Amino acid sequence: MLDRHPCVYILASKERGTLYVGVTSDLIKRIWEHKNDLVDGFTRKYRVHHLVWYEQHETIDAAIAREKAIKEWKRAWKLELIEAQNPSWNDLYQELSGQAEEQDGFRLSPE
Repeated sequence: MLDRHPCVYILASKERGTLYVGVTSDLIKRIWEHKNDLVDGFTRKYRVHHLVWYEQHETIDAAIAREKAIKEWKRAWKLELIEAQNPSWNDLYQELSGQAEEQDGFRLSPE
């Protein structure tokens, strides 16, 4: 199940816009929190809410190491990483959250 695996992720404000690199053990929940401005700080302040890249890892330690490495990269390298997986800069959260709803039979957002 994707939402319970350690992941590194990149959010963007828009195509080639402001980027944010993060790590989590529950990707779907964490992105939902970003999108609903429940995460205080950078992503709320700069409206960085579109999941444009993610990568699963076996352990949280591996994910944290990868996150730290990516944060040190030049911006151009991050853009290349995103565009290799997601050339249209689609918000991948829609696809992931729909899969989670199908698998688990629940809605992620409160009604």
